[in-house]
Amino acid sequence: MEAKRSQDSRIVIIQQMTQQDANLAGNVHGGVVMKHIDSTAGIVAVRHASSNVVTASIDRLDFFSPVFIGDLLHLQASLNMVGRTSMEVGVRVEAENFLTGEVRHTASAYLTFVALGGDGRPVEVPPLLLETGEEKRRHQEAVARREMRLAEKVRERKAQR
Repeated sequence: MEAKRSQDSRIVIIQQMTQQDANLAGNVHGGVVMKHIDSTAGIVAVRHASSNVVTASIDRLDFFSPVFIGDLLHLQASLNMVGRTSMEVGVRVEAENFLTGEVRHTASAYLTFVALGGDGRPVEVPPLLLETGEEKRRHQEAVARREMRLAEKVRERKAQR
């Protein structure tokens, strides 16, 4: 299987937030932002795997600033790491007030996806070709997150006994 470059699946999606997206305080619901994060990251994973994918986990989702009605939500997503059947996608979310030009870093998230074949079972995905120092750094950080996630699963299993 031939390796693929991160830039070949990287995307930016821009979505304007409306009243339908807001809570009673006039801010956009965190769940709306989460849905856009999951959808955007899923597109990246499908583009890399060339197959259906499912969200296996959201390793981190941190909110830094609110999103308001009328803001443009910028979602930038790219692959950080590829395993045998799984992939970690990083998403950076920014909110832009397009009237004032103010841009705020709103959220960041790391999601893991598993590629599925026609039978609904995991299938291998192409390796990730790491070309830049930034891609190598993001890959190393993703490997560390994966190790922590797997160690936590072991601790949880032991605690359930």
